[in-house]
Amino acid sequence: MAAILFIAFFVFLVLGIPVGFVLALSSTAAILQADYPLTVISQRFFASLDSFPYMAIPLFMLAGSIMAHGGITRRIIDFSLSLVGGIRGALAHVVATSGIMLGGISGSGVADAAALGSIMVPEMKRRNYDLGFSAALVAASGSIGLIIPPSIALIIYGVSTNTSIGDLFLAGIIPGVLIGLLFLIYSYFVAKKRNYPVEASFSWSNVWTTFKKAALALLMPVIIIVGIRGGMFTATEGGAIISVYAFIISMFVYREIKIKDLPKIFFDAALSTAVISTIIGATSLFGWLLTSEQIPQKAANFLLGLTDDKFLLLLLINAILLICGMFLDSGPAILLMTPILAPVAMSLDVNMVQFGLIMVINLTIGLLTPPVGTAMYVASNISGVPILQLTKKMVPFWLIMLVVLLLITYVPQITTMIIR
Repeated sequence: MAAILFIAFFVFLVLGIPVGFVLALSSTAAILQADYPLTVISQRFFASLDSFPYMAIPLFMLAGSIMAHGGITRRIIDFSLSLVGGIRGALAHVVATSGIMLGGISGSGVADAAALGSIMVPEMKRRNYDLGFSAALVAASGSIGLIIPPSIALIIYGVSTNTSIGDLFLAGIIPGVLIGLLFLIYSYFVAKKRNYPVEASFSWSNVWTTFKKAALALLMPVIIIVGIRGGMFTATEGGAIISVYAFIISMFVYREIKIKDLPKIFFDAALSTAVISTIIGATSLFGWLLTSEQIPQKAANFLLGLTDDKFLLLLLINAILLICGMFLDSGPAILLMTPILAPVAMSLDVNMVQFGLIMVINLTIGLLTPPVGTAMYVASNISGVPILQLTKKMVPFWLIMLVVLLLITYVPQITTMIIR
């Protein structure tokens, strides 16, 4: 059965079928071959989605949809520009800074890349920034949303491993901000080399003005982290609270959402949720079949049998996750690989919060690598830069993220010190 499962999976994946259907179809083929009752399919789908913690996903999706339509993104970008306007290549710094700030609100790397790209790429093009560099920076900075809380990927990992989502959210702050700061440093050297323009002189009054306009938006991640970590509400309740909060400030304070906009907002959130829910249900079925064949245990024993050197095993785990991220989006990759790799990590005494960040950063890099680099394709579509050309421009950003990944892997205090 395992052979049929994996052969069908790779055949359907190569055919370009969406990954949720790939998982469902390959699982169905294996079930038919093994003579399991077909009712297993509906049972696994229902059992995996009948989860209170998973309700956080549609609620954060709704908050992100409201944010996209409610003027929140633009105010954050204006605030970012006020902070870095006096630096050469200011628009590039705005992209990196906004990526950090938006990551703490939308929870979706692809959504952030789309929001940043649609606003910033045309502006950078008008000011003669290299279009390939601009697109690569947008894709990389947008992907930070997968790391900085509230991250949908961290929620999925937390539910899968029964790890505190509040701890994961806290632990994601330092690596996410560190990646963003390194993007800023790289952008500065590129801007100096290519003599990109300075947008405006720095002014504290301008910072204060734009901060006041963006303050309510910037408060959103604070509410989430303090509330969840402080035990005032769960991640799911936090998603509901932040959705209501985003709705109130967008409709009654910023006044950029009207009643007529609500069907579109709800539809966008429902569509995104449906995609993720399909993947979760299909992955649960796929994972159940793997477990029935004892594949996770065999894989863990195989890895542990290769070497007992913790350094090498962690390096091998990173390599596996990087390759996996090149072919699968973060959600299905986490659901598939966690049962296999988490036991190995636990046997190495790796903290599960640290391992969650290792996994998510690896898969974030996957958003930026072909053949299934979703954030790359978004940036390519917005900018018009061909994927091959964009891939070359992505290399420095990959290297930056790999450096941070290795730091997280071998210096666990970076992620664990903030949760103690």
